Amino acid sequence: MLSIAWAPLYAHPLPAGHRFPMLKYELLPEQLLREGTISEANLFQPTPLPAADILRTHRPDYYARLVSGQLTRAEERATGFPWSAQLIEREVTILDGTVEGARRALRHGIALNVAGGTHHAFADRGEGFCLLNDQAVAAHYLLAQEPTVRRILIVDLDVHQGNGTASIFRDEPRVFTFSMHGARNYPLRKEESDLDLPLADGTDDATYLGLLGATLPPLLEQVQPDFIFYLAGVDVLATDKLGHLGLTREGCRQRDEFVLRLCHRHAVPVVVCMGGGYSERLVDIVEAHANTFRLAQNIYF
Repeated sequence: MLSIAWAPLYAHPLPAGHRFPMLKYELLPEQLLREGTISEANLFQPTPLPAADILRTHRPDYYARLVSGQLTRAEERATGFPWSAQLIEREVTILDGTVEGARRALRHGIALNVAGGTHHAFADRGEGFCLLNDQAVAAHYLLAQEPTVRRILIVDLDVHQGNGTASIFRDEPRVFTFSMHGARNYPLRKEESDLDLPLADGTDDATYLGLLGATLPPLLEQVQPDFIFYLAGVDVLATDKLGHLGLTREGCRQRDEFVLRLCHRHAVPVVVCMGGGYSERLVDIVEAHANTFRLAQNIYF
């Protein structure tokens, strides 16, 4: 059965400037339930992840200041969020969604987190609407707790480079980081992933899918991962306000289908996190994300 992490506080209300991009966390599961792609039985509600699991990835001093509201003004501005206890509860709950999703993917082949993909969070700081790095935390959890997982591949197809993830795993040979992103997009200063594929502004469906198709299959053969984390950001859409690429919704769907069929064919468990999406029309964001869940249901179950 398809397992999907979702909690009501994923859509925790924020000040007016932040509300629009957060609505997808509420509307996406509603859409999937309404159309019958999933039922309530597919949803599981994560809980705040214990600090011990978070501290495999994040520095104790940073985490202590984060949870106690003692970040400096500059640090808070870098995250893009005003601090609140509810925000921290949301973040550590998202972490559990990805960790528990990983446990379920080991049993069923795939699991998804309606949130997650917080790839701009470094071990010692947050950036770009990311406070704690859920895929990094979950990868460290698997390496520590699951003896069958010895090699992990992170496939980051959000339009922004996964700079925090690249930094966290720079000296970790068991985790291979692959980021395919807009060359001129945020962050201005890129970190070095194990493999980076920077894309020109306006990259269209054919170019994007051709590059991905030429890169990912040999990468799987090279890395031989026991587990994959997939960041399926829909900010690659031409309609996205922050993305600057040229993909259509159909191109984005084909991207997800390619990745998920590849994981399925190779029998490598995968957790999918949603990442970014900032199109002017909310329907473009929700429908593009919904396609990822529809494909997971169709391919695996």
